[in-house]
Amino acid sequence: MITAVVGINWGDEGKGRMVDLLAEQYDIVARYQGGNNAGHTVVNERGKFILNLLPSGILRPECVNVMGPGMVIDIAHLDKELTSLRAQGVDVGAGNLKISDRATICMPYHPLLDGLEEDRMGAKKQGSTRRGIGPVYSDKYMRKSVRVGDLLFRDVLRDRLADIVEWKNLTVEKGYGHEPLSVDAMYDWLMRYGDPIMENICDTNLLLTDAADSGRSILLEAQLGALRDLDFGIFPYTSSSCTLAAYAPLGAGIPAKRLDNVVGIMKAYSSAVGGGPFVCEFSGRQADELREAGGEYGAATGRPRRVGGFDVVASRYGVRLQGATELAVTKLDVLSGMEEIPVCAAYELDGKRVDEFPLEPALERCKPIYESMPGFTGDITGCRKFADLPKQAQDYVRFMEDAVSCHIRYISVGPDREQYIDMG
Repeated sequence: MITAVVGINWGDEGKGRMVDLLAEQYDIVARYQGGNNAGHTVVNERGKFILNLLPSGILRPECVNVMGPGMVIDIAHLDKELTSLRAQGVDVGAGNLKISDRATICMPYHPLLDGLEEDRMGAKKQGSTRRGIGPVYSDKYMRKSVRVGDLLFRDVLRDRLADIVEWKNLTVEKGYGHEPLSVDAMYDWLMRYGDPIMENICDTNLLLTDAADSGRSILLEAQLGALRDLDFGIFPYTSSSCTLAAYAPLGAGIPAKRLDNVVGIMKAYSSAVGGGPFVCEFSGRQADELREAGGEYGAATGRPRRVGGFDVVASRYGVRLQGATELAVTKLDVLSGMEEIPVCAAYELDGKRVDEFPLEPALERCKPIYESMPGFTGDITGCRKFADLPKQAQDYVRFMEDAVSCHIRYISVGPDREQYIDMG
């Protein structure tokens, strides 16, 4: 069984919470794209954990966790993340963490360039996390990047690095007017943070292929959501990688294998971090109250998330892009206490109703068409069966399911690992 867990919307849907839950049923969990601009929050009996690079199965000691070749890995950030987990009592070693030798290293000059370009753009900036994701993926496709496996070949690494730094200084120094990069400093950085992970580096294609062929179950974890996909998202306010389930086997390192199942994650309302059109967005007190109720602050950056009602148009589009076979709805408990639940049922574009997600220039002109559903009250965090939910909450879930034409299997009613309903 090979399953992908993916975001339906703008990211921040609660994928880490669901991967941690589902990982109990799988032998291997693999991240297949993105870098430390992700923020996956997991709550269990040992406390609250925020994971940026590591797969969200890392808190399941029986799981092997894989960082796939589709990832871009800031090894200094990885070192910090591993140190933090070990301080919290999590056993992380070469046995349960495997890093693809073909994954790309996010070098210190990538966040530098990210920030320099955002500053240059000023008011037109794209809302980058400034973690270097765009620049490092650009270098990957320019074939001018350092890969994790290069750490194993130090006799050629320094020469390769010198060529890259010479090229990169054409932009850093002569383009932005910043002080030039030092080859020695970059090499020393690679040695400092590369040495601790040497035993974790392996051919993850071989590892995962052998696992799949022997009948072991594999869970593939995405970062962000469908609307941040480079090709199909709200360009240019996207990530720089493919966030879709179709890329999952390739990015994880098993391109010859097919997915058996795609679990799409979406919130009971909408949230987004970063710039770009967000048609369903609330403002003022309405936004503040929902943001505080849901704790909507970026796990990776701490930035306040933009929030709005459940967006039927965007969610239907995301379900279609992801090819979701079933869905998980998170944070239903956050809506408890609302007299009415606002739902963005459609968009208005130049005076006409729009039911399909349009291209960005049109999306910028869209206005939300809001409708309301009856709200519900009471603490639902103890509900473990669908029938335990208030009738209005049941009706809301069924509405969401019908609106996107995909079965909702899981309903999260709280942040803790056991606070969910399995609809089967």
